[in-house]
Amino acid sequence: MELLAFSIAAFVGLHLIPYFAKSLRAGLQAKIGAGPYKGLFALLVATSLAGIIFGWMASEPNFVYAPPSWGMHAMPLFALAGFVLFFASNAPTNIKRRIRHPQMTGVFLWSVGHMLANGEDRSLLLFGSFAVWSVLAILGANARDGVWIKPDKQPFIKDVVTVLIGIIAFTAFMYFHEAIIGVRAYP
Repeated sequence: MELLAFSIAAFVGLHLIPYFAKSLRAGLQAKIGAGPYKGLFALLVATSLAGIIFGWMASEPNFVYAPPSWGMHAMPLFALAGFVLFFASNAPTNIKRRIRHPQMTGVFLWSVGHMLANGEDRSLLLFGSFAVWSVLAILGANARDGVWIKPDKQPFIKDVVTVLIGIIAFTAFMYFHEAIIGVRAYP
């Protein structure tokens, strides 16, 4: 469980640097250059992600709470919304006109969905940490970016394409979930 906790802390901490440690980021970029900083950042994120995966697999789960009986059925809906919002954050869509931070909102929904379906300590640690991170990232981005200027309206077809991409990615991930994560996505 220690590897899982340390890796989550590293992953979340690294991702909060742009919001809460801008001077550290600027100092490192000035010292080693923007390109090497990005490479180092990517390497550390990949390492922490690998630590999360290996820490998860090595952890023996202990139940903390009994999830609601409907939680397992609600989780795919939360995760699907998370996938759609993830893709919406990187595309010109009307979804971004309604939700200021679709990617972090998607992470939050994905996390909540998993906490509704899983009641063991490792899930609570992982998904609870990601839920807290997403809220902190939204607050940090709002403080950093100031007043929200909504993007221009987009043709509806861009929303349809984004939703379809999200559905396809979600379906593929559900299919390969056990092979990738080691846990069946849906019993």
